[in-house]
Amino acid sequence: MTLAARRLFLSLVCVVAFGAGVMAQAPQGGFDFPDEEQDQPTWREDIRAQAVDIGLVVAFSALAFTSFFRKSRALKYVTLVASVVYIGFWKSTLLSIVNVFGLFGGNLPIFRYSLAWYLLVAITVVSTILWGRVYCGRVCAFGALTQLMDQVFPAKWRIKIPRAIEDRAAWIKYGILAGVLAYFLLTRNPLIYPYVEPFWLFGIYGKTPVLYAMLAVLLIATIFVRNLYCRFLCPLGAFLGILSKVTVFRIKRWSECKTCKICEKACEWGAIRGPQIVLTECVRCDDCERLYADTTKCPHHLILIRKADILARRATN
Repeated sequence: MTLAARRLFLSLVCVVAFGAGVMAQAPQGGFDFPDEEQDQPTWREDIRAQAVDIGLVVAFSALAFTSFFRKSRALKYVTLVASVVYIGFWKSTLLSIVNVFGLFGGNLPIFRYSLAWYLLVAITVVSTILWGRVYCGRVCAFGALTQLMDQVFPAKWRIKIPRAIEDRAAWIKYGILAGVLAYFLLTRNPLIYPYVEPFWLFGIYGKTPVLYAMLAVLLIATIFVRNLYCRFLCPLGAFLGILSKVTVFRIKRWSECKTCKICEKACEWGAIRGPQIVLTECVRCDDCERLYADTTKCPHHLILIRKADILARRATN
């Protein structure tokens, strides 16, 4: 073999050896070309994936507002049961002071993946501006639970809080709201919420014995003081109460309401002070509105009926 042929043979051996080494390091199954970028889900696919949750929020809201507009006591209690079961134990999607923290801290759920939750928020805000704290009176699962407790435990067990104390105690929830907001803004730690909200009871895992003891005390106290937490302690109720000061469609009042005390005595929430409806405390529970429209109990209608009878007698004489 000539010198030139010998050099060509050695070059070919080196090339083959190098190629074999490269192939040994390559992944099995062929060349390692970069994968094509996977397509991101479209809005239509995201909506389709959340369609059941969105439909259930729409259905529950339709029930709640049907009961609200019809002023039906039976439908109201059906709504309260549905709230405890669906909003509370099934979904645990109650609005919370944590969501108020999110407004200040920019840490709200991603919109496109939380459409049902944002729909519930929109319904809550719009209904509060239009009619007041309907969310507190019909949608909130904890408020629904305490109203159902009123129907279970005897009324004779309840303690009537003097009006002077009640008026002052109503301010406690605004102090709690201010306190927890200040705490969050200073620490950026939202984990104070279980100590000021009992809503976690609908997802009971991971809580401490102290929190369970606080919840037990609150529920026992609620047996004796009607709607205790909602009226005096709820920071979210305070937040919605502030928003309700711009309510558009308010409860009507007759001129006779200045002296009549029927609705004021019937109000479970301490939201009627003589002729005035206290917007920040009213949860649109319907009790006074049903009395307001009752022609056999409301003095306004009784006076009108009496006047009509007098005029009819005069006309016949």
